[in-house]
Amino acid sequence: MFEYFPGNYVWNLSVVATLNNGGLIDEVDRACRPLLEAARAGSDAGTEEMYASWSAVADQLIASAEDDEKRGRLIGAGAKYMRASNYVSQAERMQSPHWEGRNAAYQRSIDLLAKGAELSGANFRSVEIPYGDNSLPGYFVAAQGTKGQPAPCIIQWNGLDSTKEMMYYSGFARELSRRGISTLMVDTPGSGEALRLRGLTARPDTEVWAAACIDYLSAQPEVDPEQIGIVGWSLGGYFAPRAAAFEKRLKLVVAWGANHNWGEVQHGRRLREGENPVPHYWDHVMWVWGQDDIEEFMKVADKVTLNDVADKITVPFLVTHGINDRQINVKYAHQSYEQAINSPKRELRIFTPEEGGTEHISLDNLPVVASFIADWVTETFTELHDAQ
Repeated sequence: MFEYFPGNYVWNLSVVATLNNGGLIDEVDRACRPLLEAARAGSDAGTEEMYASWSAVADQLIASAEDDEKRGRLIGAGAKYMRASNYVSQAERMQSPHWEGRNAAYQRSIDLLAKGAELSGANFRSVEIPYGDNSLPGYFVAAQGTKGQPAPCIIQWNGLDSTKEMMYYSGFARELSRRGISTLMVDTPGSGEALRLRGLTARPDTEVWAAACIDYLSAQPEVDPEQIGIVGWSLGGYFAPRAAAFEKRLKLVVAWGANHNWGEVQHGRRLREGENPVPHYWDHVMWVWGQDDIEEFMKVADKVTLNDVADKITVPFLVTHGINDRQINVKYAHQSYEQAINSPKRELRIFTPEEGGTEHISLDNLPVVASFIADWVTETFTELHDAQ
């Protein structure tokens, strides 16, 4: 993995995520270079300084985009707004839940993405999925080349610390769209806008979220309700398989980075085993799960496991994992695969140093893995349709 900040895994992961989500190396370098000294103090210290540096580069892009708008150069302006959104989003992700500027920073990333998508004419729209007395915010990217016919659709969920904006930046939805498949990217409870701006926290029984997403999609005329699948990355490697095990309307599932026994991983992290994904880690996880006490959080975390769940998956199941994942050991990918004994088509794909994608959710070579998963999803939907 490209390591801009020697010895600081968490900050390096953010840099790699930014670059693989459409960031430009010169702009990323300008954001990071003032932070080299701060990075030596560890992942928790200096995160507000990090936001200020990244935000300054975003401000420069915004000023340039505004000038482009005045000149009628809307496509170029749109691209700059979207990159600015990426930079703000990645820097916001690194902040403490207690940072008073966090919600405003996150809203800024949403607004910049929306403006960039509008100006550039992106295949993209914001949606709301009814969820109890509230709703879950999402983005929908429609399939191309459908000739007016309902298309298959993938529900995409993020993990512990990513957002629907980051899912969009990744380009996965565009890969699927080119293959004739729509994508619904959702901030589920405990993530993104659902957590930050609506106060919705995570829960282990993710089939409840899945049911809400499927109900919404089934009412959309452009979606084939008989061809809905789900992909989850990072902690979504638990969320999505758990949903598929109990929500039988889902036709396929992908764990983009296995997370077979997340509770066990938390016990290891208390012993300083493995790397954390974000700074201020314990504050972050308790925020996500709506807990104020570490011992109460651990009781909830122990429920986040696919043991006695994976064998209830009865649809095609793909597990991908980086062999050098320093957050979630590759052994958990083998566990998810081996326990999914009732899946009619299960596949385990481990990415190695020869091809890249060896880190957490293959973030070090994300486009290659995104393309692989998109191909598997396309082929599997075709097989299921032909078998009808």
